[in-house]
Amino acid sequence: MEKLEEQIAHLQRTVDELSDVVARQETEIALLTRRVQMLMEREAQREADGGGGMVIGDERPPHY
Repeated sequence: MEKLEEQIAHLQRTVDELSDVVARQETEIALLTRRVQMLMEREAQREADGGGGMVIGDERPPHY
């Protein structure tokens, strides 16, 4: 019986630790999701403003 109680205590501690890890990951994922959304909005605004002088593929730059 004592061995089972030790195993249960160990499993409970492991579950608690994993729960903490998942909670931290959830917070970090939410933060990263907001940052990605902000970057996407910023890039969309930059494209809408006519900026974004990136050369894509074999496209010649305007000074040629």
